[in-house]
Amino acid sequence: MYETKPYFYGTGRRKDSVARVRVYQGTGKVTINDRDIDNYFGLETLKLIVRSPLVLLGLEGKYDVVVRVSGGGVSGQAGAIRHGLSRALLQQSDENRAALKKAGFLTRDPRMKERKKYGLKAARRAPQFSKR
Repeated sequence: MYETKPYFYGTGRRKDSVARVRVYQGTGKVTINDRDIDNYFGLETLKLIVRSPLVLLGLEGKYDVVVRVSGGGVSGQAGAIRHGLSRALLQQSDENRAALKKAGFLTRDPRMKERKKYGLKAARRAPQFSKR
């Protein structure tokens, strides 16, 4: 359906997730990995996160969003999609930069999972201490 249509592209990342986002002229449909957003994300907050750049710019209902996302969990994937969508909308019009930057959607969130250290059970969790 979208193969020959022109589109805007953005890559988003968050934690271990990578999202490749294409934005087409359309009716406001959001498709993630060939599934509708309502089928992909169960929580309403995650759907809100994904749609937030469109809502911020008042573009909901004007563009179709097609996403390929991999890696990480649902929260990281939602953040990656938001980042990629923001970058794609920036490609669409440079006037969007001020609003997206002010909202913090163009900044790659650098927080990552801390690695496990030897001698510990997790990154910081020490083995249980027994006095006797």
